[in-house]
Amino acid sequence: AVPIVHVTHFNRLMWDNGTAPVEVVEHGIIDPGYRYTGQRVAVAAVVNEPVRRWRVAGTDTLVELAGQVPVEVFGMGMAPLAERAPGLAAVHENLQQDALHDELGRCRAYFHPYRWTSLGLALIEAMAIGMPVLGWAATAAPDAVPTTAGVLSTDPAELAAAARRWLHDPEEARQVGQAAREHALARFGLDRFLDDWDRLLKEVIR
Repeated sequence: AVPIVHVTHFNRLMWDNGTAPVEVVEHGIIDPGYRYTGQRVAVAAVVNEPVRRWRVAGTDTLVELAGQVPVEVFGMGMAPLAERAPGLAAVHENLQQDALHDELGRCRAYFHPYRWTSLGLALIEAMAIGMPVLGWAATAAPDAVPTTAGVLSTDPAELAAAARRWLHDPEEARQVGQAAREHALARFGLDRFLDDWDRLLKEVIR
C-alpha cells in the first residue's frame, strides 16, 4: 500500500515495483539563471569519481570524445582522471555549485556521458544555464531532451560531429542552448515539482 515514486518514467518501467502503487514525479530544479557565454572552445562534462565509476559513468566515452575535441571535466575525484587521461583540456575539482554553473556556462557545449543514470540533474542544470547538450540516446535522456535542445545518439561519431560543429559555430550553439533553457524551465521547473509532490502527499494522507 506504500507508493513508490520514481523520478523518470524510464525508472518506473525498468524497476520491479511489485504490487505497490507507482507514481512519477520528474526532477525539479531551482533556476540557476541564464549564464551561457560559450567563450571557451570546449565541451564540458560533470562526473563525480570518474575513474572509480569508469564505465557506469561513461568516462570511457568522455575520454574518447576528448581525443577529437577539447573536453573539460568538473566534479569530485579529478586527480586520478588527470593521471589516466592526460589528453583532457582541463579538470576542475569539486567547485561550489554557483561557481560550477558559471564555469559550465563559459564552455561552448555540455556532454552527458552516462550510460545508466536515468536522468542526471547536471544535464538539466546545463540546459537551464543555456548550454546546448550532447548525450547518449539511452535511459530517459531521449524523453527529456528535444531535438531543438541538443543532439542525442548512440553513435559516437554523430556526437563528435555535433560537438565540432558547435565549436566552430558559436551562434548555432547559442540558439540551441536557448531552446534547451526554455525547455528545461518549462518541464523541470521548481513550481511544477513542488506542485506534484503536494498533490501526491495529500493523496497519501487521505
